[in-house]
Amino acid sequence: MSKFLVLFRRCSPLLVCSLAFGAPSLSGQEGYIGMPNAYVGADGTWSIGYSFDKPYSSLWTSATLLPALQGTARYVGVAGISGFDSSQYGGDYGRYKDKVFDVKLQLLPESDYFPAIAAGRTDLFGTGLFRGEYLAASKQLGDVEATVGYGKNRIDGLFAGARWTPSQHPNWSLLAEYDANNYQEDFRASETFARRRKAGLNTGVEYRWGWLSMQAAYQQGHSSLNAMLNIPLNEREFVPKIYEPGYYAPTELPVRPTGEEWRSNPEHAKALQRALQKQNYTLVSMAYRRGTLILNLGNSRISEVGRAVGRAVRTALYFAPLETRTIKVTYTELDLPVATYEFFDMATLRDYLAGKIHRERFNEFVLVRSGGPQDRIEYGHDNVSLATGLSEEANLSVLLSEDGDIVQLRKQDSLLNRFKIAPKLGFYFNDPSGALHYDLSVASNIDRRLGEGLYLNTSVGATVLEDVSDVKQSSNSLLPHVRSDVAEYKRGGKVKLFKTVLNQYYKPATDWYARASAGLYEEMFAGVGGQVLFAPSGLRWAADISMDAVQQRDFKGWFGMRDYQTITSLASLHYRLPYGVTATARAGRFLAKDNGIRLEFKRRFRSNVEIGTWYTRTNGNDITNPGSPSSPYNDKGIFISIPLDSMLTVDSRSKGRFSISPWTRDVGQMVASPGDLYGLIEDDREQVQAFDGLGNFAEHSSESGRPEVDLPIERFTPWPNIKLRLEDSARVFPELTPLAKGGLLAGGAIALASLSDKKWDHLTSHHQDNRGLKAWNRFGKAAPWLAVGGAGLALAFGDERLQNTSFISLQSALAAGAGSMLLKQAVGRSRPEGDNDHWDRISGSKSRQDSSFPSNHAAITFAALTPFASEYDAPWLYGVATAATLGRTAARKHWFSDAVAGGLLGHAVGQWLWTAQRQNNRYQAVFDFGRNKAGVTINAHY
Repeated sequence: MSKFLVLFRRCSPLLVCSLAFGAPSLSGQEGYIGMPNAYVGADGTWSIGYSFDKPYSSLWTSATLLPALQGTARYVGVAGISGFDSSQYGGDYGRYKDKVFDVKLQLLPESDYFPAIAAGRTDLFGTGLFRGEYLAASKQLGDVEATVGYGKNRIDGLFAGARWTPSQHPNWSLLAEYDANNYQEDFRASETFARRRKAGLNTGVEYRWGWLSMQAAYQQGHSSLNAMLNIPLNEREFVPKIYEPGYYAPTELPVRPTGEEWRSNPEHAKALQRALQKQNYTLVSMAYRRGTLILNLGNSRISEVGRAVGRAVRTALYFAPLETRTIKVTYTELDLPVATYEFFDMATLRDYLAGKIHRERFNEFVLVRSGGPQDRIEYGHDNVSLATGLSEEANLSVLLSEDGDIVQLRKQDSLLNRFKIAPKLGFYFNDPSGALHYDLSVASNIDRRLGEGLYLNTSVGATVLEDVSDVKQSSNSLLPHVRSDVAEYKRGGKVKLFKTVLNQYYKPATDWYARASAGLYEEMFAGVGGQVLFAPSGLRWAADISMDAVQQRDFKGWFGMRDYQTITSLASLHYRLPYGVTATARAGRFLAKDNGIRLEFKRRFRSNVEIGTWYTRTNGNDITNPGSPSSPYNDKGIFISIPLDSMLTVDSRSKGRFSISPWTRDVGQMVASPGDLYGLIEDDREQVQAFDGLGNFAEHSSESGRPEVDLPIERFTPWPNIKLRLEDSARVFPELTPLAKGGLLAGGAIALASLSDKKWDHLTSHHQDNRGLKAWNRFGKAAPWLAVGGAGLALAFGDERLQNTSFISLQSALAAGAGSMLLKQAVGRSRPEGDNDHWDRISGSKSRQDSSFPSNHAAITFAALTPFASEYDAPWLYGVATAATLGRTAARKHWFSDAVAGGLLGHAVGQWLWTAQRQNNRYQAVFDFGRNKAGVTINAHY
């Protein structure tokens, strides 16, 4: 059978229509024709489409970012309204266009007896021309899907929709809806066809074939059309790897040397290096010491670390000295050791690679850990030992779909020296000179490894075609023009030196990475700087600090400089969440000397496609349109990264990246990183930390479907854990008799404390201007926030014991706070600051939530700190809580007995929940992965 037929047969499941894709409406959201439903599509569905619904035309994209969350972005054109009125281009011209972002959240999934319920909002940001909110309920009734809902603003009132998909013809659907859009209130509706539209009945037909869908509808006197491509991002791969080279299996077995022969004759090491380099292994170095064969290497093509290491080890077994007892492989990126694999039993290793034993047995003789500087093989500065085995000059090749390029001419050797020529195409939207601008150039990249961890990266480009320079409108930004002069740079010259940077990479310790850089960073800036990254092994987070002193380059694009200089400094925290989501927060100084924070969220789907967004808020105060003095513009955008291996018939590490954001903005901008460390190791680190870290090590077809190989989605289902904690807490809750005794003792303590209320208040009331008392009050006011915030940080970044204690702390704070508010409602005691008697009732004009007894700050502070004090035998924390609690009395916000009551309540709740839940091994959440599901299993020990 030909490989084409094999490819067609393996791809055929993707060409079969599946209702899991759902059916986006004209706006891109799941729905009917113009009305939404309560579904959000299958998790990971990414749709791209174009719709025409007079007077509107939309280029849209939508994605089910999480199982219950769908986001949509669309570029809407309005026929009948001119886009610009600039005199530079002859007055009114073009069509008005608007960027729209929508979101839909499914509040309840559909069940056997209840419908799915979702809430949505359209046009979240910006102009708000299409803003609206709605609530929808949908139910599948046999072949018919039905929806009813209610909306406000653009969707005005009740709406409904139905879709009939006959089971005999699942590719076809008939649609009907009651359209409740208030077209008369649309933007300048009197000037467009919208003035003739009204609410009413619409009908349509849909056809789906694989990833492609088409909808045609009739809407009360006019027709609409919607065409789309639906891509299932949670498919592991879209195209089978029918042209993927097999692992090393020589027809003529090499003769394995003894250890003495290996040491005395370097040809044995050279033979292994040549065999590895032919399989795209890079920076191959090796050593043999006391029965251990040590390999340092990377791979320029294979995307999975475990599979790359597996092929390397399989190859090494053919060449290793006969006395070899252990093989140690350190996988590297640009000379940085990322992960180390140690195999301690050669017979077990061979048996597993041959499929004779199970993975569980093999794992008993494997150690996977983070790589450290001690794992590097020392060699001379002349690179002789590293370059051994390079017997042939690398050839110049024409490659397709590499590094995100459609086509490229490339020459690369195993030392990561590379020469590449490739076309580059950029697009720019929504300028008065035209809705779309382009820039087509040819770029030549020269990368040279100068020493261990030392790399020179150079890029020279020549413009072929572009019209960005046609932009005649000068920037009116009030900030330094760090990005908004892009048209000037395009006019500056046809041939430019885009980049020439010298990077030195370091690995000072196992979990630490560092980089020092100098040169021309990008088209607009040159600089010198560096980055330090801390990525602790086995944890979900990493943190880095980068600092660069930069100067703006001139428009010609060579070595000339402009006067503008600045120092950018950003501290970043990266945290990996369930569902493949990574959250990043960056804080510091940006390129236009503005200070602030940038938040990024991205999700990596099973296909390794990443979709993300960012939002930056600084003190830059960009008031240029659409910003204003009362509402300055803040930088924001979306980005997408597409790994090419999911769409090729061979494995590849190449990725295509692009982003959508304003291109003439100066606020919240960052200089292009010469070599971001977190981006360099992120993929490898995530793979090594998943399950046993081996991935598809042996490439056994029998292991297909195992979670270690398929890496299913990590889901978040906390209810089993919470349920078990609630059961344990109820089980140890005091019975009536000890509870009554405890209540009497607490009541007695509060009564005794109340005897000192007036004396304590009299003492503090005469010193209200004292700085010490004011500082004490501020500490008491902040204490609950500090305690709860500290518990939250410990929950995110601590070990299992600390995480369990932190979770108990947060529960205790919540329960004590709720109990305190209930007591406030019941007692209604007035505060001392109004010169009231210490048992006066609160006045009728004030809310009982503002009553004095007990102190809510005291209750929450004691409740949050008690579990830590008990778990770690730290009674000094009670002193901290007491000092913070009395701080509230210093400012006459509470009576002394209020503080005592709140502290007793918080301590009692914290001690109760800690006693019930202190055994953290009862609540270890183990991610339960299956072929088509993932959840959380709770191991309960009795």
